[in-house]
Amino acid sequence: MLASIKENRGKHLPPRHLAVIMDGNGRWARNHGISRKEGHSAGIKPVISLVERCATIGIEVLTLFAFSSENWRRPREEVLGLMSLFLEALNRQVVELEEKGIRLCFVGDIESLTPVLKKAIQAAEKRTQGNRRMTLVVAVAYGGRWDITRGARLLAEKIVAGKLDPESIDEDLVSASLAMAEFPDVDLLIRTGGEQRLSNFLLWNLAYSELYFSELLWPDFSISELDQALELYASRQRRFGQTSDQVGAISC
Repeated sequence: MLASIKENRGKHLPPRHLAVIMDGNGRWARNHGISRKEGHSAGIKPVISLVERCATIGIEVLTLFAFSSENWRRPREEVLGLMSLFLEALNRQVVELEEKGIRLCFVGDIESLTPVLKKAIQAAEKRTQGNRRMTLVVAVAYGGRWDITRGARLLAEKIVAGKLDPESIDEDLVSASLAMAEFPDVDLLIRTGGEQRLSNFLLWNLAYSELYFSELLWPDFSISELDQALELYASRQRRFGQTSDQVGAISC
């Protein structure tokens, strides 16, 4: 199916920026009669496959929703298990990411994490900062409303300091104040687990994204499912508020 994707890619394929909400680890664990922590652990394998596939087909930025700001409300034991698993996977995978030329970045309220995890994140970012094959962005302790609120606060501080005229604030300035400022907006969002909502993820950056909702629980997510999402993306005309005729004239 990869050949088909390349043949039909046009101007918008593969997407420059793919984002994924990896949902369903807990339900997958329940279905298999194992602990939720084991379910989260099973979700690491499809991440590794996804990263390699995206890098291979030329996606520039892959963003994964690993832990939301709302996830802190989960049972303490599960949160601690998630953080431990996250640290373990990070330390194990960063060497492979470096070897494959993939840059690793993190967005979210990093200060809310443990000192050990913060140190590991900083080390991973520094170790891979020169890689250019693809950028893997991991959203941890992240929420779209947190992101926009933080950005608004940064702009307000500049206004109070006399460094910014309120009249000069436009979409570009707002975008520049957000966590994903250096990356292009998301072209395609994939969410697994059968739910059809954004769950407070990249609210600003998803404004014109194409959406693909998969019934598969995350540990069952496969490359063939990714290819189906990319095929669907290839079939869509992205108009950004224009008419089909206008877009057709531009592409000619």
